[in-house]
Amino acid sequence: MSRYRTRSWRAFDPGSGSVAPERFAPQERLRILGLDPGSRTTGFGVIEWRAAQWGHVAHGCVVVPKGGSLAERLKAIFESLSELIAAHEPAEVAVERVFVNRNVDSALKLGQARGAALCAVPKGLPVFEYAPRAIKLALVGSGAAEKPQVAHMVRALFGLEGRLPADAADALAVALCHAHSRGLRQLAAQSAALLPAGSGLAR
Repeated sequence: MSRYRTRSWRAFDPGSGSVAPERFAPQERLRILGLDPGSRTTGFGVIEWRAAQWGHVAHGCVVVPKGGSLAERLKAIFESLSELIAAHEPAEVAVERVFVNRNVDSALKLGQARGAALCAVPKGLPVFEYAPRAIKLALVGSGAAEKPQVAHMVRALFGLEGRLPADAADALAVALCHAHSRGLRQLAAQSAALLPAGSGLAR
């Protein structure tokens, strides 16, 4: 049975992964780095979120050289993302949770690439994870959406022109999913704060 009972975005909880509400502190301005790790190509997307509005900052792909060993590729991912984080100074990082239904070798390589990407995140910088289905639900309204649909929605939301690499589109989608999750949780916290004490509804 599917973990998600509806495909409607109105009933979707993008934070259904594993994020505690108290980790979302209200801020006037927040820069979010979204990551879509891969053993060959790692997509990244940087957005700026403020007062329930978001803006595009940067996107692209870290493409590791062909022919190198796995250790060399992992090192390239780590070093490239370390430089990226230092350049853009995100306040939070959102990453797509690994979901692989292929062979064990592919799953192992993807997991190692993801580990290299997360190792590049400095200590103290919060990292949030979102399942691929949750990201698609947040962006498109269907957990079964295809990559072209996700890329189309990302382009439309940011008003981006031209071709958008699939891995970069996925990374921007992860960042947007996290921004949506923050907004919903802040609204919930604000609503709870307005409820009278002892009403039985406030938590």
